[in-house]
Amino acid sequence: MMGKLGVSIYPERSNFDDDAAYLDLASKYGYKRVFTSLLQVTDGKDKVLAEFKKTVAYANQLGMEVMVDINPDLFEQLNISYEDLKFFDDMGAYGVRLDLGFTGAEEAAMTRNPYDLKIEINMSSGTNYVDNIMSYSPKRENLLGSHNFYPHEYTGLEYNFFVACSEKFKKYNLNTAAFVNANSATFGPWPTADGLCTLEDHRHLDIATEVKHMVMTDLIDDVIIANAYASETELKAAADAFNANYPTIKIETVPDITEVERTVLLDNVHSYRGDRSAYILRSTMTRVVYKDKDFPAHNTVQIKRGDVLIDNEGYGQYKGETQIALKEMKNDGRVNVVGHITDDELFLLDFLKPWSQFKLSQD
Repeated sequence: MMGKLGVSIYPERSNFDDDAAYLDLASKYGYKRVFTSLLQVTDGKDKVLAEFKKTVAYANQLGMEVMVDINPDLFEQLNISYEDLKFFDDMGAYGVRLDLGFTGAEEAAMTRNPYDLKIEINMSSGTNYVDNIMSYSPKRENLLGSHNFYPHEYTGLEYNFFVACSEKFKKYNLNTAAFVNANSATFGPWPTADGLCTLEDHRHLDIATEVKHMVMTDLIDDVIIANAYASETELKAAADAFNANYPTIKIETVPDITEVERTVLLDNVHSYRGDRSAYILRSTMTRVVYKDKDFPAHNTVQIKRGDVLIDNEGYGQYKGETQIALKEMKNDGRVNVVGHITDDELFLLDFLKPWSQFKLSQD
């Protein structure tokens, strides 16, 4: 994975010691990005710079990159021009994120700033905003995109809209980012925080499932935890999911699963056979590797979507083949239903692609 993991801090709602401890913990698990916001700031330029500079410097010492969320009104409030970004360079920022943009020409000009600050623009508008910026010939390596996050329940992005917005950026090979929610975290930049996430469907999921989904979309490079402070357990779970060589899908096994079947499911990297069926996802190598093992018939119940299957001895040369049901099917007694994808990860079945590899886990 070439992208980066990130966390968010909100110095105006916390304190330096707590932020520093959180950044230490995130750095331990390989987090490289830090999101913070100046949108809630009401004090003058000097006070803002003093408060944020210490925290940003600490993040920089850890090798982390701090992106500061701003909008055009803040430029006016702090008496800053988009033509001179020295204020943010003095702060030690890696770049600035424009929550609201200008006309396109200004953003393009900002990418050519002498400090080489990154300019990150909002990916969630659904307009041709990025096309307009690109028409003004920005310095492409300094132009990034990131989605919004949504504190109010039911206001997060719908998935198909998220895809359409993201594809506008991917066609220019721009770096993309999106936000996920940590259930253990308690605050964000605003008083309302019903969880902070880009996709509404993610709001109540485990963080590892959110991250897996972002990775499996092939649309998002960087994944950032929007709220603070995620627990160490969640930081590790998100990092494990983000950095995994293969997506890992959670399953529940049936009580009478055999040890051989358990080994087949959990101790192998599965490969989605490319000549795909509408009914089953096939991982055929297990029938080769375990051809000398016994697969007696049991739990040969009717099959529903998401069931994990192993052909039993009644299927001759197919004995030991692992499958995942894509549709409901009749079972004539030759297929053992040995598990099921967990309810919260069943939707990930749509993101497994033919010829891709994956793992199954009970964790």
